[in-house]
Amino acid sequence: MKESVHSYLRGKGFSAVDYEIDRKTSTNLELRDIDLAISLGGDGTILSSARLAAPYDIPILPVNLGDFGFITEVAQNEWEQVFEKYQQGFLGISKHIMVDVRVIRNGVETAAFTGLNDAVISAAGISKLVRLYLSISSTEVGKYRADGIIIATPTGSTAYSASAGGPILDPEMEAMIINPICPFTLSNRPLVIQGDSHIFITVQEEQRTDVILTVDGQETFELLPNDTVEIVQAAKKALIIRSDKRNFFEVLRSKLNWSGGPDA
Repeated sequence: MKESVHSYLRGKGFSAVDYEIDRKTSTNLELRDIDLAISLGGDGTILSSARLAAPYDIPILPVNLGDFGFITEVAQNEWEQVFEKYQQGFLGISKHIMVDVRVIRNGVETAAFTGLNDAVISAAGISKLVRLYLSISSTEVGKYRADGIIIATPTGSTAYSASAGGPILDPEMEAMIINPICPFTLSNRPLVIQGDSHIFITVQEEQRTDVILTVDGQETFELLPNDTVEIVQAAKKALIIRSDKRNFFEVLRSKLNWSGGPDA
């Protein structure tokens, strides 16, 4: 696939450079001269691509090499048509909010991440309850005893948060989901809040297990008691080229079997 993309672009007079993306890919790559990123893979690949491209406002053409993903709507045999329509100005760009995640330890920033899907605070090992304290902006919300808490963007609403019973949001909304994972208190329900809110989650002292922060399912950081995780909307958004082959709701209908058939 990569070779055919190169051949096509050269035939159109474009130059291209390869980046092999994995979980260790540096976010300090020099991308200032890049006009367009073509992501070849699945939703996981575009999560990594977004972290690299968003700081430079580089639009991403997401090409799915398997089944349709929730983010990667363009099939292998469609990408050339989509690319040409984008070049001709017939296709727009979908803007997806991202989150900046900071770990504050003893008043000092200890780690920082950016994610397109979600930030998850949970037990590091076998599923056990963790004790977390949640504040939203200047309001103290309360204590959570749960397997963890998911902070999801609208893009991430179809990922881990959906599996944990969270709502599905239009990916271009400016909002965030706070979704407790299997809470001990059944009244703890998912919340949808404004995208410009500041979320603070503090790890309480009394823990029976190690606690870990995971961003986009790809980056992890071990948390200690009294650490505070701050989550805010990132200054930059992921710019994803829209497909004219299918929209988000058509992908939802297909992926979630909303056909009314026996598998629905």
